[in-house]
Amino acid sequence: MRGTGGTMTRGGHRRRTEPPAPLERDDLALLALVAQGLTVEAVGRRMLLSERTVRRRLRTVCSALEVATPIEAVVWAVRRDLI
Repeated sequence: MRGTGGTMTRGGHRRRTEPPAPLERDDLALLALVAQGLTVEAVGRRMLLSERTVRRRLRTVCSALEVATPIEAVVWAVRRDLI
């Protein structure tokens, strides 16, 4: 399947093969703080965000990268030398 942006699964669904969308600078800063071992509360204080906003943004980043946890998102960013 050349040029279609994905491969087909057995069920006939298209599997995404292109890399995830790049992260915003703030998202990378958020992941860098998580990588340092800071709590959600501490990340919020550093970024001047509420804990609720930090948790929401972490969920959004994980979703965008198609990973299950913030730690997996950190690993993704570290492997690509983004943080």
